[in-house]
This record gives sequence, structure tokens and C-alpha cells, in this order.
Amino acid sequence: MPILQQKPVTPSGRFYFKNKVTVSKKRPEKALTKGHHRKKGRNTHGRITSRRRGGGHKRLYRTIDFRRNRFDEPANVVAIEYDPNRTAHIALLEYADGEKSYIPCPEGVNVGDELLSSKSKIEFQIGNAMPLFHLPLGTKVHCVEMLPGAGAKIGRTAGSAVRLVTVDGDEASLKLPSGEIRLVKSNCLATIGEVGNGAHQKATIGKAGRNRWLGKRPRVRGVAMNPVDHPMGGGEGRTSGGGHPSSPWGQLSKGFPTRKKSKPSNSQILVRRNGRRIK
Repeated sequence: MPILQQKPVTPSGRFYFKNKVTVSKKRPEKALTKGHHRKKGRNTHGRITSRRRGGGHKRLYRTIDFRRNRFDEPANVVAIEYDPNRTAHIALLEYADGEKSYIPCPEGVNVGDELLSSKSKIEFQIGNAMPLFHLPLGTKVHCVEMLPGAGAKIGRTAGSAVRLVTVDGDEASLKLPSGEIRLVKSNCLATIGEVGNGAHQKATIGKAGRNRWLGKRPRVRGVAMNPVDHPMGGGEGRTSGGGHPSSPWGQLSKGFPTRKKSKPSNSQILVRRNGRRIK
């Protein structure tokens, strides 16, 4: 997808690059939308647990079908729409009985295409979903389940693609975009192809106000604060604080992994994203 720069009519427009619009202008399906409460970084007690979040434009949440469990029923792509809640575009599918659903739009899928989901081996076509053991090795897939029937959890963001490395009995190994190699059950459902809108990362913000539209509030560097406010604050002139990068409460931010060692899915990781092989 090409990146566009319009003629700047404001100073901030000189730095603004956006994706070429290829989505439908129609309103989202009313039956597939609902109100979305934005937490603004607060927990259930109203206390800020994730800082620098708040404001932003009001959004409707589009209900996405990550299960694709209407098997062996072809569906037509009616429209490709923008979704403010995710980086990928979404495709509106319509089944023969009139029911509609949203899925993340794969790269190369257009309006009028017919997509299918099945537990058996079907035509190898971008956008079709089937279990991993039916796919040839090396296939690029997305929207992969971690547990059969639980819905897609891996490879859902714009431009992401997971490569099928091996299938050994009831287990398949996948190489994720981060470089991590992990195991999943070979009967987990996956969609052929990669997620569309891959040029999303190349678009620029252009001005600070666009971040406010997204619900991102200004961020103040720790070294710019006073010692009472941050461990890295204070000092005569510009200094780095004299200590390792940390949070305001002293939690070090570099030098050790933050993933929990007790996480159940750790046993399914063969190679970490840093290239370290798990024994």
C-alpha cells in the first residue's frame, strides 16, 4: 500500500505521511458494534496503573470473529472497512443465510472474493482458514489459535505473518515475526496469508495533536524531573540521573526479562526472540 504526502496547508502537514485510503466509506454494521468503555489507564478502584493514557476520540467496538467456526459455509467479502481499535483493516463477510461477521482483512483479499473455513483440507487460497496439519511447510499464516477452538491469538496485527516450520504428529512449530519459535497443536485453525495494511508502520503522526486523538497523553522524561519525583531526576545541568534507567518507583527497565517464569505457555517456546534456544 503506497504512502501519501498531501500538499501541506499547515506547518505540521509537512511531516505527515498517511496510507492511501482503500477502505469502504460505509458506516459499520450496527449489529456487529457496541459501546466501548476506555479505561484511561485506571484499574477497578479508579487508580492510575498505566500512566499517560486518557482522552482520545470516541470509538465503537467492532465485534471480530476470531473463531471462524462456520465451517464449510462460503462467505462473500462485502466490504473492507477501517477499524479504529486495531492497526489492521477488517473485512465484512456475508454468508448465504444473510448473517454477517468481521474478520481481520488478509493482504490480497478484495471485495467480491469468496472465503471459506473448514476443518478438512480445502482450496489453498488467501483468506481461507483450516488446521495447520493441512498446510504445506513454509506457508505464511495469520490469526493462529493457541488452543483448538479458542479463537485466534497469534498474528493479528497489521502486516504480521507467522511461518509454519514443522508439523510433527499433534504439534506444529511456528516462527513468529519476533523470531520466536513456539509449539501449538497441529489441529489449531490458521488463516492463509498475512494481515493487510502492512504499510501502517510507515505512516507518521505529523503533529502532537494526533497522539491526543489516539488517547496518548504527554510523556515527561525522568531526567527532566526533580529528585523527589523520579530516581533519575535532579543534577546540575543535563545529566542522566547517575543511575540505571528505572521507573519512578525504582523498578529497573533494562537488563533482565520481565516475562514470568511461571507462565504455563513457557514450555511451548523452543527459541526465544533473542535467539536463545530453550533446553
